Amino acid sequence: MSTVLSPASPAIGARSTRAWLSVSAAIFAIAWGGNEFTPLLVMYKRDGLPVTTVDLLLFEYVLGIVPALLIGGPLSDRYGRRPLMRPAPLIAAAGSLLLAFGSESVPMLSAGRVLCGVALGLAMAVGSSWLKELSQPPFAAESASGAGARRSAMSLTSGFGVGAGVAGVLAQWGPWPDSLPYLINVALCAGAAALLFRVPETTAPQPNPARLRDDLKVPAAGLHRFRFVVLPLAIWLFTCSAVAYAVMPTLMMPKVQGAPIAFSALITVITLGCGFAIQSVARRIDKPGGIRLPALALSLVIGGMALAAAASATLTLWLTIATAVALGLGFGIGMVAGLLEIERMAQPRDLAGLNAVYYAVSYLGFGVPAVMAMLHGGTGIGYPAMFIALAFAAAGCLTLLARNRRG
Repeated sequence: MSTVLSPASPAIGARSTRAWLSVSAAIFAIAWGGNEFTPLLVMYKRDGLPVTTVDLLLFEYVLGIVPALLIGGPLSDRYGRRPLMRPAPLIAAAGSLLLAFGSESVPMLSAGRVLCGVALGLAMAVGSSWLKELSQPPFAAESASGAGARRSAMSLTSGFGVGAGVAGVLAQWGPWPDSLPYLINVALCAGAAALLFRVPETTAPQPNPARLRDDLKVPAAGLHRFRFVVLPLAIWLFTCSAVAYAVMPTLMMPKVQGAPIAFSALITVITLGCGFAIQSVARRIDKPGGIRLPALALSLVIGGMALAAAASATLTLWLTIATAVALGLGFGIGMVAGLLEIERMAQPRDLAGLNAVYYAVSYLGFGVPAVMAMLHGGTGIGYPAMFIALAFAAAGCLTLLARNRRG
């Protein structure tokens, strides 16, 4: 069981009241590194890599994210936040270096993606918990309920969006398109790593830890509301993102031959910009104990998938932009809704582990583009039909939420 440090701890000083900003900056830099690859998907496909291979590279960083989430969270409850989070920006920098110099090597690209995933998993499980604890007394002045969840979600979303936008612009019009976008992230991560050395610990290491296997268990994941409200929402978060800025720009390549990478970056920025902008509003809409916010998120997912079906059938640019807006709003609202639910239900010993399970499930959505590419190539199923199927699946999850709203 983890123990939150008391105000009397020598690790806590007056300057720690704004320490959450340093953790937020690290999460931002790591999220930048996690998503800078996305607008470059079009570049790799244009340069000759098979579509399925590139979509699998997008998914491969989930192979780093999920173990880091599931192991990093409980380990940070066991040993403290600092030992687990401080190396994360350096791991992200190593991943970006491999991506910068491995553009002609699929194994190097794969290794880089996995390392970026490990860093992002640590940021999401450990960094989010650290940020939440630093956003409340005794480490900061009294703040509004849910401030930690909102700051974490906004740090992630802004990092995803800004990183993708900068990478896309540089890859389209800048020098060294295969390398420069990644090298900028290396510098950002190095700076973020330096900032973390001044941040106080918030969780006391366990003096007599139990078996690690026991620490990896997250009993709160069995709560009825987590299983039937949070998880049915979580799976759609990065499915939204993957559809909007991994699948749609590839389908629209014939329509934007002059600047396909820039268009991909634009769609990514629109998606994540809408997700970022709505998050501060979403917290005001939330009603504890109800399903208002999760239901709104899933309704936007359903509408976004319907728009994606229409856009892919007609190859219409404005419908692609509308798809990005709808799915971006669904992503942003869903992210805040899930984190607020977890913040309310988690005990201190469960917070990191519950965040880990939530994000691990959500990141499975990045496998959707690869599955769709394989189905399209192997069976000939059209993308419009697959998007309609996704809309019906999201509607099924919304029905599940409605039936379990009082659980």
